[in-house]
Amino acid sequence: MIIEVTVDELATLMKKAAGVTVDPKDLAHSSDSPFGTLGLDSLGLLGIVGELENRYSKPLPPDAERCKTPREFLDLVNTTLKAGA
Repeated sequence: MIIEVTVDELATLMKKAAGVTVDPKDLAHSSDSPFGTLGLDSLGLLGIVGELENRYSKPLPPDAERCKTPREFLDLVNTTLKAGA
């Protein structure tokens, strides 16, 4: 079983954990834009990290909450989840 967090899931998590609504298509096109330009602050990103840690019962590296862009975040999260699979 391959575990991977998609752009669609990240958009859903942004809404659930931080109250930030972003269309998944817009998020995909803006994947190299800073989270701040998408309306997500560091506290919101921390909430997303917590949701993912609970979902997969695996801690993410401290760097996850310091990621600046959606692409950087997804790359780190998916690399970490695949390493533990």
